Amino acid sequence: MINNFIQELLSKNKSSQSFLDKQRIEHFTDTLFHFLFQLEDKKYLSEQAIQIRLTSLKNELISILFNINNNAARSQKIADDFFESVPNIYNILNTDAQAIYDNDPAATSLQEVHIAYPGFYAIAIYRFANQLQKQKVSLLPRIWTEYAHSKTGIDIHPSATIGSHFCIDHGTGIVIGETCIIGNNVKIYQGVTLGAISVSKSKANTRRHPYIQDNVIIYSGATILGGETVIGHDAVIGGNVWLTKSVKPNAVIYSKSKSYYKDHTEYPEPINFII
Repeated sequence: MINNFIQELLSKNKSSQSFLDKQRIEHFTDTLFHFLFQLEDKKYLSEQAIQIRLTSLKNELISILFNINNNAARSQKIADDFFESVPNIYNILNTDAQAIYDNDPAATSLQEVHIAYPGFYAIAIYRFANQLQKQKVSLLPRIWTEYAHSKTGIDIHPSATIGSHFCIDHGTGIVIGETCIIGNNVKIYQGVTLGAISVSKSKANTRRHPYIQDNVIIYSGATILGGETVIGHDAVIGGNVWLTKSVKPNAVIYSKSKSYYKDHTEYPEPINFII
């Protein structure tokens, strides 16, 4: 029995056309992020020194891609196109960091956002992965975003479309689905789900997730589902709201709740709770 199992494993390894070093892939994402946003000595580096570091990063990506697709020319083209897009990604991420800083009274500096905020880290890794997704690279973008998910608790699919000045506050438990579209200047709190009504595999190639227009705020615990659901610009979605229908621009949607108060003097004897 064990010999058959070993032979089966060997057979699958031999038939595989790719080699995935997951730890190496994850290390690359952190190295790229660190280079762009946490390298304290960048101001002391020459242009040539920065170019050498970028070239080193590009060569590492080429090597990772080659291990996956075993195609040197394709790996080179993907890496060239990716690093050609890095300045634009960097500029958009600067708008995200500024939005987080502007919207969070607890943030003391942009440096704090870059180094300490899990929301910014998750957005950055998403934007790296989204670029590769646009380049039709398989698997690698998902590894990147799931790595960020494991570190931050924020799950953003690399195929989602997200505009500039995107602010995630706290962030734990946020889920943003594959076909979700998010406009500019959107702010999302922890526990928000932008998901699909149905998880049927037959709908894999259809629009399943909501469209969030510009300047929308979505408070903690809100769930917004469905490919036909549109949240109009400048709307505010309150905490714990459940939505499967569209919302008009400038609307304020909230879940009405009641609180009940009873004076303990109504009870002659103390109440004992066993939990």
